[in-house]
Amino acid sequence: MNQVWHREAVGGLWEEMGRLQFDFVANQGLKPDHKLLDIGCGSMRGGVHFVSYLENGNYYGVDCNKALLDAGRNELETQGLLWKDPILEEISDFAFVRLGAKFDFLLAQSVFTHLDLNSIMRCLVNVTKVMNPLGRFDATFFLNHAGSTYLDPIPHPTRDGRRIVSDLRPGPLPLRSGSLGVDRQPGRPECSLHRRLESSA
Repeated sequence: MNQVWHREAVGGLWEEMGRLQFDFVANQGLKPDHKLLDIGCGSMRGGVHFVSYLENGNYYGVDCNKALLDAGRNELETQGLLWKDPILEEISDFAFVRLGAKFDFLLAQSVFTHLDLNSIMRCLVNVTKVMNPLGRFDATFFLNHAGSTYLDPIPHPTRDGRRIVSDLRPGPLPLRSGSLGVDRQPGRPECSLHRRLESSA
């Protein structure tokens, strides 16, 4: 098996996207003593940067794919970061309460772009259960250029010419929305929207 298969499995652009993820959250105010939940952390493309920056035990990464998590653990070992005690857990139902922690920052990078609307809402509801009162949640998703009354899945081209379908459509959110920032990901024609959400508690 290709020794770096896990880097392509999460979309490639390993260094560029990993640094982009870290820089974005750091610019939102992430500090070393904050606890971060990385939802859909995969093989640690962004995780290696967060683990390096955060204090011991403050990084939590969850993913539904055990093979990617194992590859991510190997990335951390290769970079000499396991001593920082990152928590990596296989979770497929968004039951973040099982982690037994509350978080200052939560991130879902390239997660909602692969989920149906019900799964997205399940994630959002569970996010509210583990977010500190002043916590922040950042997620990327595809913009719906067809308008708020468009109810069909939204197709988007990928870097390799394939098309993927996003099912995110308008609906009530269990979180209060904050500022919006638009960021073009390198090598991808579509626009991802980073939406900061603050706990409604």
